[in-house]
Amino acid sequence: MTIKPSSGFLQKMVLVLVLVIIGVILSILTDAFFTLTNISNVTRQVTFVVITGCAVTLLMISGNFDLSIGSILGLTGMLSAYFVTFNIPLWLSIILATLVGTGLGFINGVLVVHLKIPSIIATLGTMYAARGVALVITGGTSIHLGLGPHFTFLGRGHLGIIPITLIIMFFVLGIFYFVENKTILGKYAFAIGGNRRTALLSGINVGSVIVLLYVLVGTLTGFSGVLMASRLGVGQPMVGQGFEFDVIVAVILGGTSLHGGEGSVMGMVIGAFIVGFLANGLNLLGIHSFYQSILMGVVLVGAVLLYRVLKEKIGD
Repeated sequence: MTIKPSSGFLQKMVLVLVLVIIGVILSILTDAFFTLTNISNVTRQVTFVVITGCAVTLLMISGNFDLSIGSILGLTGMLSAYFVTFNIPLWLSIILATLVGTGLGFINGVLVVHLKIPSIIATLGTMYAARGVALVITGGTSIHLGLGPHFTFLGRGHLGIIPITLIIMFFVLGIFYFVENKTILGKYAFAIGGNRRTALLSGINVGSVIVLLYVLVGTLTGFSGVLMASRLGVGQPMVGQGFEFDVIVAVILGGTSLHGGEGSVMGMVIGAFIVGFLANGLNLLGIHSFYQSILMGVVLVGAVLLYRVLKEKIGD
């Protein structure tokens, strides 16, 4: 009897192979790529995608989207700095800014579940609204004065030699790996994405689960915004433009189906590093951002097509 590998395992192996190939090619093309400093920088950049992507993966597994995360990241990061300028303690500013993200996630869930607005349209509206609020509050300028010496601790600090952001990333990843594989919420997300009607008939409160998933996305996005502002040392309302696409591309590359019912946070992590390696390598090579966008699109489509072909062969 021949034992065939699962499609999920195959997807991860293909992704690892793609990641290794990209790393080897970039190492040959530029000596600056495979250095400790550069790999550390890439990892730090990827942490924000991974932290947010953990929740977005579960949301997309359930068959829903969130296009507002880039704007929420910009708004909450700006607010964390804004609150500090009013002499609110840093720890409380972090909590308040993160809660704003939680609230926006809840609003997205209500729009999708209770007002029956398609998730793409609902979160597109939130995306514009959140960015607009950030610009109105700041007048389009950045907040960099009066932040205090500890504002950059989370984003730039270390515990020993390990960056705090990396520790946070692994902590969040561990939690969501457990949620995905060992909890009812994870099982419900797969069930809803696999067949929403069947999930309803089996007694799952589909609406409550989807709202909760949006709340988790908003919370982690809000916290990522705080970390991003801390790393930059400034509250910048325009930070996060295109962030939603980085996360979604990482999630899709990681094997999450656009139709829901399939995916994994570990696959998303590999996808995030593929995106991070590509962006970093192309920058080191001095390739114009226009061409970078073209290559990113080709890699995304190519990876999805390759996975589909291999999956069909396994099914034969």
